[in-house]
Amino acid sequence: MIPDFDYHPPDVPLSILHEDGQILVVDKPAGLLSVPGKLAGREDCLLSRLLAARWDALLVHRLDCDTSGVMIFARTKTAQGFLGQEFEQRRAQKTYVARVAGEVAGESGRIDLPIGADWPNRPRQMVSHDHGRPAQTDWQVIGRAPGETRVRLTPHTGRSHQLRVHMLELGHPILGDPIYATGAARAHPRLMLHAGTLALHHPATGALVTFTAPVPF
Repeated sequence: MIPDFDYHPPDVPLSILHEDGQILVVDKPAGLLSVPGKLAGREDCLLSRLLAARWDALLVHRLDCDTSGVMIFARTKTAQGFLGQEFEQRRAQKTYVARVAGEVAGESGRIDLPIGADWPNRPRQMVSHDHGRPAQTDWQVIGRAPGETRVRLTPHTGRSHQLRVHMLELGHPILGDPIYATGAARAHPRLMLHAGTLALHHPATGALVTFTAPVPF
């Protein structure tokens, strides 16, 4: 099992990108849990900070602690159920930006590899053709620099650590990843993975809406 991490959530202001009577859209900072952790000292999280400012916030989905970017919350039970179905039925479309180690060959592609838990090394996940669940990720190069590549990632499934595992399998771990990167690729101040856009249908109008959080790296 991977040793537990020290939790030092960032002391930054709450960043609300959009709000109306049905939804709240927030830019989650890296290093902050989406919901309270199970262990003592893990109470501080995006949900608790949002509830302190907006008492009616309801959880819809999560981002990994180390990942920053767009998260949507509901403000009514009806909206929560509607948005939950947007994710469950894969109508919600998410795109991420990542900086990965090495120079990726080619300009775009799809990774189609099943992912399952690496039980002896939890919370690590791994590609498993025997026990994994289907997982697909599209990638597109959007920038290059010496020794690294900037990519846009579009997951078509929502497996735990999907983007991190898929990029590792491609041979290009995400920079700053405390679980999957090693050596120089790990020596960055944060995980270089950001949920840049989220598009889904609005629970009140049914119209397709898109929310964007600026990339901080």
